[in-house]
Amino acid sequence: MRTQVGIIGAGPAGLLLSHLLHLRGISSVVLEKRSRDYIERRVRAGVLEQGTVDTLVEAGVGERMLREGLPHHGIELRYGGAGHRIPFEKLVPGRAITVYGQQEVVKDLIAARLAAGGDVRFEVEDVEVHSLEPGSDTGPYVTFGGERLDCDVIAGCDGFHGVSRPSIPEDVLTVFEREYPFAWLGILANVTPSSEELIYARTDRGFALHSMRSPSVSRFYLQVPADTRIEDWPDERIWDELRARLENVPGFSLTTGEITEKGVTPMRSFVVEPMQYGRLYLAGDAAHIVPPTGAKGLNLAVADVRVLTEALAAYFSDGSTALLDGYSEACLKRVWRAQHFSWWMTTLLHTFEDEDAYGRRLQLSYLDYVTSSEAAATTLAENYVGLPYGS
Repeated sequence: MRTQVGIIGAGPAGLLLSHLLHLRGISSVVLEKRSRDYIERRVRAGVLEQGTVDTLVEAGVGERMLREGLPHHGIELRYGGAGHRIPFEKLVPGRAITVYGQQEVVKDLIAARLAAGGDVRFEVEDVEVHSLEPGSDTGPYVTFGGERLDCDVIAGCDGFHGVSRPSIPEDVLTVFEREYPFAWLGILANVTPSSEELIYARTDRGFALHSMRSPSVSRFYLQVPADTRIEDWPDERIWDELRARLENVPGFSLTTGEITEKGVTPMRSFVVEPMQYGRLYLAGDAAHIVPPTGAKGLNLAVADVRVLTEALAAYFSDGSTALLDGYSEACLKRVWRAQHFSWWMTTLLHTFEDEDAYGRRLQLSYLDYVTSSEAAATTLAENYVGLPYGS
């Protein structure tokens, strides 16, 4: 088989890239090791930046998102027994976020690719990439399940644990990484959200986040030790701890009910440089991971794909390699901005066991500054809703 772009991974990055390339008349084949049912049910991120929303709409895959997604024009920072709203409509006029689950984005993209006759293959085994070396006599190709796919370019969109990044020689890559001494225990619950907007709560017991997925489904997170076992957290204990961390503002009452899903997510920051080698280009979690506090993971993947689409369009239209050669540098500027924002939000809102009283006072002092200074609040708001592309 032959295609112009072989795409490994049918997450949001791989599927969106395939769709955007299709709109430019560029062929692709998407290879995914999981089943279609699995990736359409896998619950991940749910906060879409303004730029991500605009990208999906422009690509013709945003109709259901606009109909069912929940636009939000602010978030609440809760600490010290009080809530403080960060008003996006005032601080960054015309820009907002939309709450719409990653699995819903994946469903929309799969439907669009299949409707257009796209080649998306699920449950593909033994994927390997070959002939990536610059100047290789043969073009890059992918083998899987006894078959071979020849490509002009390979896009590695297969996440942190995929095969793409390990296919690059170790001495080519520089890894930047930070592990955090805690994790997030996350749940989905069939309960009406207790707030119209997201609540980020900093307490002496640890961080908590109140989010939502629809008018009838809520999403919650609790800061827990890094070695937490989900078996040690029955439903009643989870609700008790959420109440302890969220019901500390007068008049607020947490709605509880059936928990349908729960899991523990480790917290890490990770970047690999460069994001390319030969004719292999990494996008999304294959190249970078952020702690979820800043809600940047999915949005960074979309930003990578936008850059890669333009570079590939130039390459296939007139053979120009300038944008492809500059792909990594172009992406990393935004990646590191998002890394810093995610780290900043994480250190601002979580408790650290080894932090002394002086450190806790500094944390509270900065929270006071963010919630009382329009300049500081604007910095948070413009990063949270997403910086405009090209900035």
